[in-house]
Amino acid sequence: MPADTRVTLPGPAEILISRELAAPPAMVYRAWTTPELVRRWWSGGRGEVVSIDIDLRPGGAWRYVLREPGGSLVAFRGEYREIVPGERIVSTEILETRPGAEALTTVTFTEAGGGTQLAILVRYASTADRDEHARYMRDGLTDAMDLLEQVAGGER
Repeated sequence: MPADTRVTLPGPAEILISRELAAPPAMVYRAWTTPELVRRWWSGGRGEVVSIDIDLRPGGAWRYVLREPGGSLVAFRGEYREIVPGERIVSTEILETRPGAEALTTVTFTEAGGGTQLAILVRYASTADRDEHARYMRDGLTDAMDLLEQVAGGER
């Protein structure tokens, strides 16, 4: 499978991130939802994940904290809206330094030739918020997806 991460802008306030991963959907889902596994890939090598909290149920919360190389902390949080184990997760997402820029994120894990087609659709209320997200996520996204694939593939 190709190891390229595609980022498109399907709507005026949306980002779609897609990637084919050489690991089955159940393993990618597990790597996405298990704190000790998320810790291994989520930063994309751009710092140290110092805290992962996941209450994986509708109404449950999640929060990830990253220590950047300069020492500053960056935190993201949200609430799970829908969970279809192994298939789909819908949650809110907030960068804590931008609390007014809440997104609704839908992550789907679809079987594709023995691997997984991962799709992450992020919807904001405004184009400006979408564009800010696109700016800050650009650096580590492909590296995070590479690490996710390694972590998911290693869990077979």
